[in-house]
This record gives sequence, C-alpha cells and structure tokens, in this order.
Amino acid sequence: MDLILLIKAAVMGVVEGLTEFLPISSTGHLILTGSLLGLTDAKSKVFDVAIQSGAILAVVIVYWQRLKGVLLGLGSDAKARRFVLNVGIGFLPAAVIGLLAYKAIKAHLFNAPVVASAFIVGALIILWVERRAQPLARIQDVDDMTPLDALKVGLVQCLGMIPGTSRSGATIIGGMLLGLSRKAATDFSFFLAIPTLVGAGVYSLWKERHALSMADAPMFGVGFVVSFLAAWICVRWLLRYISSHSFVPFAWYRIGFGVVVLATAWSGVVVWAD
Repeated sequence: MDLILLIKAAVMGVVEGLTEFLPISSTGHLILTGSLLGLTDAKSKVFDVAIQSGAILAVVIVYWQRLKGVLLGLGSDAKARRFVLNVGIGFLPAAVIGLLAYKAIKAHLFNAPVVASAFIVGALIILWVERRAQPLARIQDVDDMTPLDALKVGLVQCLGMIPGTSRSGATIIGGMLLGLSRKAATDFSFFLAIPTLVGAGVYSLWKERHALSMADAPMFGVGFVVSFLAAWICVRWLLRYISSHSFVPFAWYRIGFGVVVLATAWSGVVVWAD
C-alpha cells in the first residue's frame, strides 16, 4: 500500500467535498490540485469523477428525512410524485447533452482560457444577481416548483459542463434568476446533484474500466470517505450560511481563482488541457 498515494487521495477528497456544492467549480480545483500532486493520468481523471459519489452520499445523509418521506409517499402522495418527476425532468437535459457532447467538451473546453473565463464570467453574473434589486421569489420551496420550472433549471445546469462554471453555481444562481428563493434554489441544486453526479460517475467508471484494477481500491476508498466527510460538513455549513448571507464572497474568490488559472498555465506549473 502506497501511503503517499493515499495521502494524495485524501487531499483530493477534501478538495472535491469542499468545492462540489459551493458555486466555485470543483473541476477547476481538482485539475489544479491533481496537477500539483502529480495525479494527471487517465486513472486519476476517473478517480476525480468517482469520488463525487462520496459527496453525493453526504447530500443523501443531510436530506435523508426528506428523501425517505418521498420514497415512502410515492404510492399515495401526489407531492412526492411531483418531486420525483421534477428531479427527473431537471436531470434529463444534462443526461442527453452530456452523452452527446462529452467528447467535444473534453476536446475543446478543458484549457486555461476557457476555465479562467468561466470562473470570471460566472463571478460577474453572481455579483450582478446579488446586487440587483431582488424581487420577491415566486417559489419559496422545492415543492412549489412545476415541471416547467424543473426543466428550466435543468437546462441551466448544462452550463456547468463548461469547466470552471460550477454545476452548483449554475443551478443555484440560475434558479434564483428563474424565480426560486435562495433556499429553494440551493435545495433543488442538491437534489439534482444526486442523479447527475451518480450518472457521471457510473459512466466514467464504465468508460475507463480498462484502466482500473483491484489495486486501485484503497485509493478510491480513501477518496470516497474523505470526500463524503468534507461534503457533509460543507453542505450543512452552506445551508446555514445562505439563511443570512449572499454569494458575493464566492464571486470575488472565483475572480481570484481565475487569475490563478491563467498564472499557472502561463508559467507552465499546471497543464490545463488533456
């Protein structure tokens, strides 16, 4: 067992867990951290996607009472059925576009100018949304969403496929622009993450299965567990944070990180392309 490799896996798990659900793009952070740690081969890229399942488990645990109620109520509760329908509709655009555009995205968008631009443009959008006059949200709770609302948020989620954009940032800020309250947009972003990230993880593992072996199990296991713990802490903190704070600090962080992306690319410290 390679102790250094396990430590690197743990570091990557922390980065994944802390950045997956904040509007700051886990992809950009994983590329930078992986490059600095020397984790840049095909197996490492599968690892980055696979440990998202640890972060997803954290969401399931945090929302377990809500999810259990939905599962138990599917046969008799129209609200539970509508919830599942909305999550399914919201997931559909990412599933379709992801399958169709996966190769093009990997080939053309994983480079420093795109990642940095996505970080900075996303930051400017957050600043604009947060500093404009906020109208009264039309939707205060996820249960108030219609299938059309779910489809719109699902379409916005597809912007998160652009590296540096942030899936959670796109769904939360996009949801707010579409009339969801900050809490409703954040909750639906978390619920959408469950099928979206699980689907991406399963697809990546299957596609790159030839590059993996049982010897990789300890590395993946450590990454999964640490990602879960970091995400559990992060999700609980974020739900408290949004009750009395805006996303403006994340916007300024995104601008700073966008500059770091360009600096590391120009210096040759990090290779921001396959």
